[in-house]
Amino acid sequence: MHKILHSLFLILILGLIWESTILLFDLPPYIFPSPKQVINALIQYHSVLFEHGTQTLLEILAGLFVGTILGIVTAIFLFYNKVLSRLLLPILLISQAIPIFAIAPILVLWFGFGFFSKLVMTTIIIFFPITSNVFDALKNTPQEMIFIAKSCGATPLQILTRVRLPAALPAVGSGIRIAATIAPIGAVVGEWVGASHGLGYLMLISNARMQSDMLFAALSVLIFMTLTLYFMIDKSLKKFIFWNGN
Repeated sequence: MHKILHSLFLILILGLIWESTILLFDLPPYIFPSPKQVINALIQYHSVLFEHGTQTLLEILAGLFVGTILGIVTAIFLFYNKVLSRLLLPILLISQAIPIFAIAPILVLWFGFGFFSKLVMTTIIIFFPITSNVFDALKNTPQEMIFIAKSCGATPLQILTRVRLPAALPAVGSGIRIAATIAPIGAVVGEWVGASHGLGYLMLISNARMQSDMLFAALSVLIFMTLTLYFMIDKSLKKFIFWNGN
């Protein structure tokens, strides 16, 4: 209850600052709509926002799932194959130096304007944080645990599944938390480049039509979705990885 009241108080303060800024600088509605106008847009266009928001949410969830699985599997392969690790790790690092904005048009060209191109973009943007976190965690497994497992006659597969991966779970959780906050970027950028549905598409169209209230309403829905997703994942991870204490 205390956290809810604290959040509501923070929202109230931000709303007052928002309204005061508009009054102080006499900003026109098409440049910076008031909180009231944005709330009216949320109510008036709720069905449109729900339709486009659902599309974006599906892209985010699918990309988050696929990127997490691929990241974990890739990290395991890199850890156990030193030759592959030396070849692929520099490529992974280089790939992070290329902004998603730069490769988004290429991905749309290859995979089309539909759902799949947004899935690929979302997967790419979260793949590296997951892979790097899990790879480092596998490398840093306490050697005492490995020694005890070997002394008990554990096979390499048992050491992986019963020692290394459980020890790496806190790092996996950290990677998933990071992924939850950046996954919407991939989905929205993909919708900006080429789409006919989604909050990114709706924001682009609203901007072209000077419908700033709709633009801010779509942005508000995206922020709410991202925060809700993060806190749900964070709460679930705290229950699942209860021994970590974070």
